[in-house]
Amino acid sequence: MKIYHFPHVAKALGVYEKSNRNISESTKEVQQTKDQLALSEGAKDFQVAMKAFRKLPEIREDKINAIKGQIQQGTYQVSGKEVADKILEGIYINKRI
Repeated sequence: MKIYHFPHVAKALGVYEKSNRNISESTKEVQQTKDQLALSEGAKDFQVAMKAFRKLPEIREDKINAIKGQIQQGTYQVSGKEVADKILEGIYINKRI
């Protein structure tokens, strides 16, 4: 492919080169800053609470054994209202999460 001399192309290249020089000179003046993170007091409190929550056992053996004993003795009784309240409470908590 042969390229002939066109004055408009030369002008366009000149403008392009000039804008490139300006861009490279202006980027040298930009100072690099380091990122910083600042946690609010509420976030710090939440972090402490989550650490304490993670230390709790997933299954509370003492409570399970007590309820098992009551069931075996026939003394474990739960009202329908308590069951319904716990179901609704679970639904409400899941919606908030």
